[in-house]
Amino acid sequence: MNEATPIEQNHETTAKSVGQWFQEMPLTRTHWVAGLTLFMAFVIESWEMMIIIFSSGAIGIDFALSSEQIGSLIGAMFLGMIPGALLWGKLMGPLGRKQCLMWSIGLYGLFPLISAFAPSFEFLWVIRFLCGIVLSGALVVTFPYFEELVPVKVRGTATVYLSAGWPVGFLLAIAITVLFTDLGWRWIIGFSSVISLWAIVVAKFVPESPYWLAEKGRTEEANNAINRLSEGALSASTRPSENSADGNMAFMDIFRGTALRVTAVQSAINFCFAFAYWGLASWMPALLAERGLSAPQGLGFMAISALFMFPGYISASFLTGKYGRKKVMLAYVFISAIAGFGFAMSSNLAEMYFWNFTLSFFSLGAWGVWNTWLGEIYDTSNRGAGTAWGVSAQRVANAVAPVLIGTMLAKTSFLLTVGFVALFLAITFFAAIFLPETEGETLR
Repeated sequence: MNEATPIEQNHETTAKSVGQWFQEMPLTRTHWVAGLTLFMAFVIESWEMMIIIFSSGAIGIDFALSSEQIGSLIGAMFLGMIPGALLWGKLMGPLGRKQCLMWSIGLYGLFPLISAFAPSFEFLWVIRFLCGIVLSGALVVTFPYFEELVPVKVRGTATVYLSAGWPVGFLLAIAITVLFTDLGWRWIIGFSSVISLWAIVVAKFVPESPYWLAEKGRTEEANNAINRLSEGALSASTRPSENSADGNMAFMDIFRGTALRVTAVQSAINFCFAFAYWGLASWMPALLAERGLSAPQGLGFMAISALFMFPGYISASFLTGKYGRKKVMLAYVFISAIAGFGFAMSSNLAEMYFWNFTLSFFSLGAWGVWNTWLGEIYDTSNRGAGTAWGVSAQRVANAVAPVLIGTMLAKTSFLLTVGFVALFLAITFFAAIFLPETEGETLR
């Protein structure tokens, strides 16, 4: 009898659940390539959410808009993301993670081009609403998709790093705004049409989720995906999924049984955390102008603030792998709330810099943890629906915040406005106490 080769001896052939294979899986080059590809997908989302804010002043002048109308235009994309997130959350089941991401990014490129030729405020508002419906697919899919591709031992650390795509997109939006300023806002927005090309990169370099394939009963494809991700270190044989016979659980299952409590808590966190962040971000140029900064100075201020997000993500990534999601999330949100109140009470530019940079560091670090945590608190059958519902709650906040904060700025003080926003961070803190820890746990 021939002896097995060393490689064959290292291969596991016993049938296991997908989660068990990911407990054993090494981190490979394939993970890095897939991670960088999905990282850029999140960069695109950030870029597109910020570009309308940086263009809003020029659009307001061109169409003679009031501050309320500008706030409404900023919120249009987020209003579109509310039904869009629910739609894509439903499609993640039958179509899969990869197809949804490719279709979302691929189709999105049409709408910035149309926006660039908008003849009126009303037309532009409708197009931005449609932008939200299409792009929300990428927002819903990216994080749960990535979590279903990486080994359990690095899932938390790696997914927090994925969140660092936000400041990269933020800075990219600033750079594009500066680059095309002389050509006007239509060029700034229209340039985003190049985004659709990234769907080709996703198609080539990112495998479909083995969890989803197993849920659909496509065990051979799930085995192939696991083998591709492990680069031959594993020879997977997966068991049929224990969660669902066909992987088609109803969307409304997140509102039943034990999932209902999780859905209620994560909804509160998503709404309040998004309201707090976006309430400041959407009106930061106006807030800075009120404190005497010119438009170029304001963009510089926000660019430096974005740089402080990176160490926030790095520290949160390290700490969540060591202490878990809950402790890091609570600590970072608590400090963010203090920083928010400090920013509101700043009496000079130096204090504004200090408190805003502190806020950037800790609030975005907390977002990195939350983006990771949200995808882990549901099983595979409900992960798409749960994430979609959470994103919808965020987008409700994103749509409401610019209008409400714009109104408060016009009728109340800077201190009262920013202090009101910071209260939502306090609510986020208390809600996070009620979610289970997921660090080191196998995805169900």
